[in-house]
Parts: sequence; C-alpha cells; structure tokens
Amino acid sequence: STLFQVWMVGSSNFGTISTGLWLLCNKTCTQLPVSSRDEASLKAVQAFMILSIIFSVVALVLFIMQLFTLEKGKRFYMTGAVMLVCWMCILIAVSIYTARFTGTMVYSTNPHHGYCFILAWICFCFSFIIGILYLVLRKK
Repeated sequence: STLFQVWMVGSSNFGTISTGLWLLCNKTCTQLPVSSRDEASLKAVQAFMILSIIFSVVALVLFIMQLFTLEKGKRFYMTGAVMLVCWMCILIAVSIYTARFTGTMVYSTNPHHGYCFILAWICFCFSFIIGILYLVLRKK
C-alpha cells in the first residue's frame, strides 16, 4: 500500500484520477501537488509507512533468528515488541492520512478511498494481532 498510487480515487473530465503518497495519476503520473500547509502531514505519513515496512522486515528476521535459538517454552518477546512498533507506525500514518487527506483530491469530483488505503487499515489490524500473538506464543 505504500508504493501504489490508489489511496484516493476520483473522476474528472479526463477519466479516473488516483492519488497515493507519492504521485497523482491520470493517464500519466506526476508528482503529487500538495499545499504548503499539508506538506508536513504528507511527509509524516510517508515516513511512518516506510518505518512500518522496516520494522516488519526486522520482525521477520528476529522471528527466524529466535525460532532457531530459543529454548522450548520461551516466548518471542522481541519479535512481538517490534511488530507492535510496526503497528504503531501504521496507526500514526493512516490516522494522519485519514484526518488530513480524506475527501480532498485535486482536479477530481466524487473522491473515495482506494484499495491501498483499505489495505493499510487491514495491515494495521493484522500487525496488532501478530504482535500480540508473538507475545503469547510459545515454542513447542
């Protein structure tokens, strides 16, 4: 959801317009036009989504390492903690995007959420569930 440009979708005289965190796409993609008052919010969303990807990869590496090094009955505390940090990053990013950019789209009528926005909220839910499961998971 971080890379693709379908966070908001709308229609215009030229067809369907979609925006993401980086680009505005109609038939071709251009840099996303952002007002100076919304620029800091967009940068924060971009940064927290990238951080969530990084923490997700770190959690995967930690899980694999702990899977082979922990004794039976030990818990995956570090992996769970990293996944909960990933969850928090997604929460912050998607909340800022929802508060600042929902319903506003340049050159568009009838804007609505795209699949990347919905996918980001689904990732939010799953990262929380996975983080909690890692904290209570025992290696058998």
